[in-house]
Amino acid sequence: MDPFKDIRPYVDSEVAEVLSSLTSNQSVINALIGLQFPGIFSKIPFFKFFIKQRLISRAKIINTIDDYQKLFKKLMEKVVEESINGFRVNGLDQLDKNDSYLFISNHRDITLDAALLALNLYQSGFKTFNIAVGNNLMEEKWASDLFRLNKSFIIQRSGATKKEIYSSLSLASQFINKSIFQDNDSIWIAQKQGRAKDGIDETDPALLKMIHLTERKSKSIADYFNSLKVVPVSISYEFDPNDQLKALELDAYESKNHYVKQKDEDLKSIANGITGFKGNVTLNISEPLQFEPSDNYQEISNKITNLIVKMYELYPTNFAACNLLGWDWQVQTSYSTKQIKEAQEILDGRTKSLSVSVRSKLLEQYANPVIRKLKLD
Repeated sequence: MDPFKDIRPYVDSEVAEVLSSLTSNQSVINALIGLQFPGIFSKIPFFKFFIKQRLISRAKIINTIDDYQKLFKKLMEKVVEESINGFRVNGLDQLDKNDSYLFISNHRDITLDAALLALNLYQSGFKTFNIAVGNNLMEEKWASDLFRLNKSFIIQRSGATKKEIYSSLSLASQFINKSIFQDNDSIWIAQKQGRAKDGIDETDPALLKMIHLTERKSKSIADYFNSLKVVPVSISYEFDPNDQLKALELDAYESKNHYVKQKDEDLKSIANGITGFKGNVTLNISEPLQFEPSDNYQEISNKITNLIVKMYELYPTNFAACNLLGWDWQVQTSYSTKQIKEAQEILDGRTKSLSVSVRSKLLEQYANPVIRKLKLD
């Protein structure tokens, strides 16, 4: 019996059945039409039939997870080509293609943070990794299927009782352990639950406790995380396609208004992130960290956080947002006054239709990384 069957990525023998289910699911077809062809197309029955036949045709050439990954690689290359000005990755030369790692990353976009790193690893001759995904994105089985076809595993963070939650987190911990030490597969996981919608990247010690669960009685905290080969990853986007959605949500919470997500809001955020203009994007990768024998969860999380903040690539938009908020900054930058002013005009135009409080929340997303670097220095 496979104890990870309900949470692990799918394997080759499951691909055909999962794809057959997806291509016959009207919700999948409606979602694809709604995202790619909004408006009148969604009401044309023949158009739905056409999309379904196209999906079935594409599915026939996918027989393994590697086939699916190759298709996903082409999609990601198209994303880079059409929605990113310049995509840079630094630090990959510090890693061994034959080794496995625990990538702990800051989290700004639901799918792209991990997908862009996976793309670069794939292009550079590395194996791709298993991606940790919270069950909050898995309300629909077809969404879960799509993620799990792309080497994602599910972390169940909810349950009827504390015992159920603990059991689910323990299972995720066991899967991470098995992936790295038995299968030699790397893991990608965000440094905390949910995206950093305010632009403040912090590592949650509770995440480290969850990862350590399976070995907590046999290995010290520092020994275990040293054996996992923790690699902090810092990703930064010049422009965030979802900055307005994030600002609206943050403002509602701060105003103590009950924020109710729209139907398929996460799906729309995924689509915005993929298709929206991102300007320049930089991924900075650290060498594996070494922790001191006395380090506890908090100290390890601080070291990961500080390195992610230190590696974070600042853009003119970050300094421009500080100017628009009236925040002082003294970080050395190679950007000219003209570049920052141009970014300021873009952000000003991007926020004109927003209320004062929502505008402030949007600008803080870009400005906070500057302030975080100042505090670190």
